[in-house]
Amino acid sequence: MSDSKIHISDHPLVKHKLTLLRRVQTEHKKFRELIRELAMLLGYEAMADLRLVDCTVQTPMAETRGYHLEEDVGLVPILRAGLGMVDGIHEMIPGAQVWHLGIYRDEKTLRPVSYYNKLPIEPTVQVCLILDPMLATGGSAAAAIEVLKHWGVRRIKFVGLIAAPEGIATVTAAHPDVPIHLAAVDDHLNEHGFIVPGLGDAGDRQFGTA
Repeated sequence: MSDSKIHISDHPLVKHKLTLLRRVQTEHKKFRELIRELAMLLGYEAMADLRLVDCTVQTPMAETRGYHLEEDVGLVPILRAGLGMVDGIHEMIPGAQVWHLGIYRDEKTLRPVSYYNKLPIEPTVQVCLILDPMLATGGSAAAAIEVLKHWGVRRIKFVGLIAAPEGIATVTAAHPDVPIHLAAVDDHLNEHGFIVPGLGDAGDRQFGTA
């Protein structure tokens, strides 16, 4: 992708694990493990520009220079498929806050419907990572970004696994300032709003409800 805000991982482990995730034979337990591992890898790349402050640390040998994260990070999984991505990133940033947004896609209109939002009145983080494995129509992601902007978050990033070009176009048109981090961009959406070739319904495959 030529857009400087669209980041497609070229890491060999991401490509390998995504291939395993796509396989129809991959069972629910393995599917969840792969989601967690891919979230960790993609989250690592997405957080490469987190700001630091200098500090000093005492080693067993001497005092030396070190760094602390300057910004508080919030993880915002879009229910329910985004839940599987939280643990992988939480392993890297145990202190990250987790805020849940419930947004589902109406099967007839393919438009997002918000049903759950428990964000406090004032923002408690400076950076938010919106987590959702599939960026299909882009409606849910765009709606989630709008909620977080209204909340007052200064920096927002979308972290997903697979996107359709239609979804990327929707998000970038509505929020051109928001970076999108992905493992792959697939061919298109079918008439039901599913990404092709994709991997099916990420929520159903994680939780065994297909």
